[in-house]
Amino acid sequence: MIELLGALSASAAAGMRIALPLLIIGLLHSDYLWSRVPLLSHIDPSILIGILTSWSLFELFASKKLLGQRILQMVQLCLSPIVGAIMGIAIAQFTGASVPVIWIIGIVGGLLALVLQLVQVGWFFRLRGLPLWLVFIEDFLCVALVLFAFDAPQQGGLIALLLLWLAIRSSKQWYRWYMKQNNSRIRRRLRRREFD
Repeated sequence: MIELLGALSASAAAGMRIALPLLIIGLLHSDYLWSRVPLLSHIDPSILIGILTSWSLFELFASKKLLGQRILQMVQLCLSPIVGAIMGIAIAQFTGASVPVIWIIGIVGGLLALVLQLVQVGWFFRLRGLPLWLVFIEDFLCVALVLFAFDAPQQGGLIALLLLWLAIRSSKQWYRWYMKQNNSRIRRRLRRREFD
């Protein structure tokens, strides 16, 4: 159960940022870097550090501007399920879970990262850009959730579940807003037809 909570914590971090959680995992275990992380273990560590550092800096600075948020939304929407699965599998392997459990955790982690990213995209389009205070909270939560995944998996897992609950609640609000906008468009069209 603890490995699941730790994996959820790490996967929730991948639902906010892509490269930063992977970079933190590698730096936390500098003795073997990404040698036990799926897919990343096949890439040379020096190249991987360069790529992840560059993209992490881009994530941190580009997320503060509207154009940067748009670019990041597109990339993160495509890659967050993969990174979420990688993070979940990596944490499950670090805790020594069995192979079938590792794959289930990977799938759940990828889905959690995707859900968090989808809700974030919905709010991005509704608000026409995420507010700066929310972006700073995301940066902080991303780092904190990766650290919690190793040091306090129960607390990190509970935060991840709370984020999932908030995402589901906010997606309902976003859906109601969308339906309200859609209904008002239909009413305007009907009025135009009446006047024609």
